[in-house]
Formats: sequence, structure tokens, C-alpha cells
Amino acid sequence: MTATTATATAGGGGGSKKPTTGKRTLRNNKPQLPTNNQHQHNDNGNGDGDLATLISTAISAAHSFLSRHDLHLLPSQSLSLESLLSSASLSLRKSLPSPRPPPPPPPPPPPLRHSLHQCWFRRFLSSSSSSSSGDSDPRWAHFFRMSEPSFTLLLRLLTPSLDSAVPPSSSSSSAAFPSTHVLAAALFRLAHGATYKSLARRFGFDSSADACHAFFTVCHSVNAKLGHLFELRSDSDRVRTDFGWLSLPNCCGVLGFGKFEIDGDILGENGSLLVQALVDSDGRFLDVSAGWPSNLKPETILHQTKLYLGVEETRDLLNGHCYELSDGRSIPQYVLGDSCFPLLPWLLTPYRKPKEDDEGRGFSSEQMAFNAVHSRAVGLVGTAFGRVRSRWRLLAREWKEECVEFLPFVVVTCCLLHNFVMKCSEPNVEEDSWGVRDGEEEEEKGFPVFEGEVSESGERIRDALAAHLSRVCLRR
Repeated sequence: MTATTATATAGGGGGSKKPTTGKRTLRNNKPQLPTNNQHQHNDNGNGDGDLATLISTAISAAHSFLSRHDLHLLPSQSLSLESLLSSASLSLRKSLPSPRPPPPPPPPPPPLRHSLHQCWFRRFLSSSSSSSSGDSDPRWAHFFRMSEPSFTLLLRLLTPSLDSAVPPSSSSSSAAFPSTHVLAAALFRLAHGATYKSLARRFGFDSSADACHAFFTVCHSVNAKLGHLFELRSDSDRVRTDFGWLSLPNCCGVLGFGKFEIDGDILGENGSLLVQALVDSDGRFLDVSAGWPSNLKPETILHQTKLYLGVEETRDLLNGHCYELSDGRSIPQYVLGDSCFPLLPWLLTPYRKPKEDDEGRGFSSEQMAFNAVHSRAVGLVGTAFGRVRSRWRLLAREWKEECVEFLPFVVVTCCLLHNFVMKCSEPNVEEDSWGVRDGEEEEEKGFPVFEGEVSESGERIRDALAAHLSRVCLRR
């Protein structure tokens, strides 16, 4: 009996003959059962190719989904999906074994839509203008961190300098690239940290290089056209009046630092760039000096800024009338600063317990009143920087060391745009939703306390203000 006959008989169970050779034949043929060997052969032959084809098809389908629904996704969602798809495609190419012929190429993703008339932003403008409601499309705030009326106003202020931001392209024939696209692309990058490649696809640039050039053209234009929004010189009366809610007469601002992390060791371990800023009682920036390495002492930075030179040398800042207190003493115009700064007649820092105070006497009631108000005021600096990072997420990430030279320029741009949206009464971006803490601890952490000599005149002015604040506390 052959092996085939024995197998059939045993499987059917209906035969009467049971030859002894049948069992032996079945036992000898067990390693040759077709199922396992055939599956193993298929896995080695076509399995990898089938899997790669399936993954490629899924990636193509995801690209198709993104191109159809990109106007309805939040920027964080669409940018994350783009990044994941790019990583998946790269990983798929790397995972295929090199000795084996590669599977057929996956279907190409939808075109990048570099055409100016088919790009994401043009489609967004069309869908926004076709809205039946008379209100501004709320997606403007999601995409560009400001409403459409504010965007239109900003475009009108900057347009003359944006007309030549990008050379004529194949997308727009011989015409200049639309300034609307240029401004929107720059705001989108500031708001979401989008790459230049993503900007080119979304806004119709021919290349990433054109998108980069457009971005820095907008930054330069903002610095040139909106510099007047640093209002220390032009609106000092309003600034002093607005500090009335803290009972700080003649106060012209609060001075502090913001830290921006650098990825690399160009500035040493845990190095960062510092930005010295003066803010008003609402968190507007009055003066900004950006680009200082974190290994410099705060007083060293202060002495090199235009603010210090304007007060100490040219004397064209903080040179207004003194304010007379109820006890007859008068105080000049001043700003408040944290304990990392020196105490000066125009820069008042908090009281610190003397090192030789071993008896634990602590602060007087007047000193405690001053420090309490001072602490609330200094927190305005951290609040201002927190709101800037929340609205302009490009500043919330670590910057690569090869881009350090551009960071101060971008920071000043974002501070000016922060003032602009405040003037337009735009609502603050929710800090919690972006994981950015709104407080001064993050900004002031790590600054050493100033240990040098203090100004006697500064001490007298601080004592007079402390007495005034103590009297105000008693009346409440």
C-alpha cells in the first residue's frame, strides 16, 4: 500500500483493511506534512512584500485622508500626522532587506499642492469667505493666533515691505507672490513651529528656501514697522497710571528675564539665551533686549542694555516728575526688579534679610508690605513670557545651536506681535492647553542674588515706598 492510500484510509476511517505498514508509513511521513512547510515557504517568499504593500497602502490612504480633511484638523493634529507619515515611510524603506528585490513602489501620496491656486491656505480662504455667518471664522485664531480682522490690520501695516518677500514663481507666473500668503505662512510657523517644507506645501511656495526667506522677511518687517509698540517712551503716563491697582505710584514697569533653551553645548551645559524685558501692569513689553548667554551675570547684562544707558547716561528715560507721598517724601520714576539686579535709585529690588541677622528678627511690617507687593509685580514678567510662548509655540521648544543667531530676532518679533494682539483685544491663548506654565518661577529660576554694593539713595527711596505701602495696607 502506498503512503497516499494509507493516509486516505486512516483519514476516512471506513476501510476494513488495516495493514501494519500503514502506521509506519504515516509516522515516517509526519515531518513531510504540507501545511507547515508550505506556510514557511510563503513567509520567506512573499510575506515581507505583502506586509510592505499593506503598510504602503495604509500610508497612502492616510495621505489621502489628510489632503481631504486638512481644513478641519487642528494644526497640531495635521502637523503630527504629517510627521508620523514621513517617519513611517522612512522606516519602511529602511526595514526592507537589501538582498531581496524591493516590493513594487507604493502608490504616490497626493501631490504637495505647491500650486498657489490649490494650496491649503487658498482653500482655507475660500471656505472661510463662503461661511454664511457674518462673524469671523474661529479657525483664524486656531491657525494664526489672531482673528481675521486683526490679521487684515497687520497685513495693511506690513504690506509695503512684504510685496517683494518672494521672487516671482512658477506658481504665480510673473506676478509677485501674494503678501497675504507670506504673512500667513510666517504666523503659522510662529504659532505651531511648522517646518519650511510644511509651509511650502500649505502656502504655495516653490521651495523650502522661499518659505524660509518669506518667514524672515516678515520678522524683519515686524521689527521695522511695529517697534513703536514698545511704549516706554511714548506712553509712560498710561504705564504709571495703570500700576495704581498695585498702589505703586510713579512705577514705570517691572524688569526681569526670560530663558530660552538651546539644544547643544555651544553655551555650556544647560546653556540658554536670556532676554531682559520690561513689562507694564498688563503684561505688555515696554523694552526688550534679547540674545544674552546665560553664563553672564544679570547685572553685567543690565549695564550693557539701552535701558540702562538711557537712564544712567543719556538720561532720556525715567526723567519725569517726582511723586509726593502723603508723608511729604517724594519718589522719582522707577522700575521694580528681582533680587538678581542691583538696588539703584531707579531700580528697586526686594528687601533681603542681612546675613548677620542671627537673632531671627525678620522683616519689619513696612518691609513685608513692600516685598508682598513687589512679588506680585515681578510675577508679571513670567506671565508675559508665558503668554508669548503659549501663542507663539516656535519659542516653546529647544532651539538647535546652529540656529542660535536667529533666536533673538525671532523673540523680539514675538514680543512685538504679543503687544499687537493685546492692542487688538485678542483673547489670551489658554496656557494649560499647551503645557506652558503661566508664572514667574520658570523665568526667574536659577538667577543668583546680587551680592554687590547697594545705592544709599536707592535704599531711601525704597524705604519711602515701603512706608507708603504699609499705610495703604492699614487702610484696607
